[in-house]
Amino acid sequence: MTQRREFLKFLGATAAAGAFAPQDAFAAAADELSAARLRKIGVQLYSVRGAMEQEGVEATLARIARIGYREVEFAGYFGRSATQIRDTLKSTGLVSPSVHVPLQQIKSPDFPKFVDNAALIGHKWINLAWLAPPERGSAEKYNAHADALLAAQKVARAAGLTMGYHNHDFEFDPLGSTNGYEILLDRTKGSGIQFEMDLYWMSVAGKDPVSYWTRFPGQFPMVHVKDNAGPPTNAMQSVGAGTINWASLFEQRRLAGIEHFYVEHDNPPDPWASITASMAYLKRLRFR
Repeated sequence: MTQRREFLKFLGATAAAGAFAPQDAFAAAADELSAARLRKIGVQLYSVRGAMEQEGVEATLARIARIGYREVEFAGYFGRSATQIRDTLKSTGLVSPSVHVPLQQIKSPDFPKFVDNAALIGHKWINLAWLAPPERGSAEKYNAHADALLAAQKVARAAGLTMGYHNHDFEFDPLGSTNGYEILLDRTKGSGIQFEMDLYWMSVAGKDPVSYWTRFPGQFPMVHVKDNAGPPTNAMQSVGAGTINWASLFEQRRLAGIEHFYVEHDNPPDPWASITASMAYLKRLRFR
């Protein structure tokens, strides 16, 4: 209704100015009002891990909220309890739909307790964040990781949570006629496990995200949003400073099932400048 009222106001103002307003002015106004934009933008807190450690979780989250972020994804709690994290999120007006964990966490005997704490904080997804070099390199290893995710999913689902997997580029290294990402996707299909696609690492790997979204529609509720300077360095950039066509990707958000967009930069020279610039770019971005 708000958009309709704004459009009608524009039409009235144009009519008052004269009956011969250019037709393209009407088209431009309609285009602007119909264009989509990101209404909730999140940040992966790994980007500001130094501040979390040195300035404190509470001060860091408060600063994140002042920049305009509404969602955060944790990568460690820096000594805070689940209750402390929950209360700090509430006091800053933030929510945390998801958290990153290492492989050892989901295989730990203490994983059920971690799941209970994650539910208390308000997480909906627990994402396997990364595989160390010894954990890669063979189909057997990826099949074992799929088994671990499937076992963890049973525990998570009992508490109303969902397991997820966050990719880098190494998952696409050939393993005979397949690769690690294909194994994880195929082995977990139908289990309820979902995927958090890192769009920078997809770019580095030379893979088309839309091709995966088409094959596995609705299975990518989260994306990591960070830019790529392009070959030959593929240097990570703040969003909007690289070569990725964000509007084109986000136009396919419904196909992918994307609900959460997390800004990230692994090693920015100035973390706060980076996530502020990324936020500014994404707030301006319009797409269909």
